[in-house]
Amino acid sequence: MTDSITSNNGSPSGEDVTIVYDGECPFCQQYTQLLRLRASAGTVHLINARDDDPVVNDVTKRGFDLDQGMIVIIAERFYHGAEAMHVLAMLSTRTGWFNRFNFYVFRSKQVSTILYPLLRTGRNFVLRLLGRTSINTN
Repeated sequence: MTDSITSNNGSPSGEDVTIVYDGECPFCQQYTQLLRLRASAGTVHLINARDDDPVVNDVTKRGFDLDQGMIVIIAERFYHGAEAMHVLAMLSTRTGWFNRFNFYVFRSKQVSTILYPLLRTGRNFVLRLLGRTSINTN
């Protein structure tokens, strides 16, 4: 399912932002709902990586493993995993506790690179507990 949100919150160039995330992961769902991008972003498109969507197919053809991380696309540039989290943190507002926390934690590429594998491991563990399959097996 592709959701479009007209942002009042994001991208420095006013480009649209596409986020491909795991729609069956409770953490991923909550993250995309809480994230607020700055007003300079164009439209924010949320795409469930488990859907048969042309963007998901394109991402997969480009060699990105959606089980290893979300994708953020801005102006034909693809950001994956830790880099995607870093980019979203830089584009987010500092309004609200979640967005302030997200910015302060993931504004550093190095910290994002260290923390993202831990977040992914937690995601995989919770998906197993919930009896959900990986994205690539759908």
